[in-house]
Amino acid sequence: MTLLFAALLTGLGLGAMYGLIALGFQITHSVCSRVNFAQGSMVMLGSVLGYVLTQRAGLPVILAYPLALLGCAAMGVIVEFCLIRPFAIRGNDGWLMATVAGGILLDNAVLFTFGNEPRSLPSPLVETSWQILGTGVYPQQVLIPLVAIAVAFALQMLFRRTRQGRALLAVVQNPEAARLMGINTTVMISGSFALSSMLAGAAGLLIAPLFSVHSDMGTLFGIKAFAVAILGGMTSAWGVMIAGFLYGLVEALVTTFLGSSYTYIVVFALLIAVLAIKPSGLFGAAKLRKV
Repeated sequence: MTLLFAALLTGLGLGAMYGLIALGFQITHSVCSRVNFAQGSMVMLGSVLGYVLTQRAGLPVILAYPLALLGCAAMGVIVEFCLIRPFAIRGNDGWLMATVAGGILLDNAVLFTFGNEPRSLPSPLVETSWQILGTGVYPQQVLIPLVAIAVAFALQMLFRRTRQGRALLAVVQNPEAARLMGINTTVMISGSFALSSMLAGAAGLLIAPLFSVHSDMGTLFGIKAFAVAILGGMTSAWGVMIAGFLYGLVEALVTTFLGSSYTYIVVFALLIAVLAIKPSGLFGAAKLRKV
């Protein structure tokens, strides 16, 4: 029972992380049918900026974390402007490789400036644990899924209750009509990449106190989050979040009861099986093609 509870708690925390990062993929894909394959690097960037601002600059968390998120947002805009827009204008798919290369460049730039030694990001939420059903639980582990769900609700309110959110939804539904209505679609696309990178940075800040902060920490998170986005369905934001929780739970349960050697075999075999049955993802809507 203790093992099961620990696995479920770990799975919910990991799933929340995957869901947040995958939401970034879903948002940009919905707006412009493109994604940032450097999304995993944005997870790392959020963690590193959080560490630098709190531990080296001495800023309080309440100031450092928003600044770290703004740094991630700025990097997202740079990625869109430099690595995606030039190819998109020409109708070229080179942005796929460009964003992968951009992520590698960012990882190595951080490696040379930040160093290759893993560092811990202190947090009062991981100093003492609660005993629940015989399992030691850090408050941070409870906080992560709660924050992820709160962010998902906040995004829903942003899209439905604010002018900028409704403009973004208009671009999602019909870019040409949105442009004719006076909406600056270029700004909206850049904004979607900024928001996507902020979500990844938030995931990095949340997970950093439980893991070590280092230059390549986001790579695996980014790969898994893209799998989650495909699994949930690129057309459904809540579907992506639910898929994140499902993926995290399956991963944690397999690791706990079968061993880490079987984790990726089982998880990705299930992923392939699901997509073979439902190619649009668990909650995605199949696109109609004109013939």
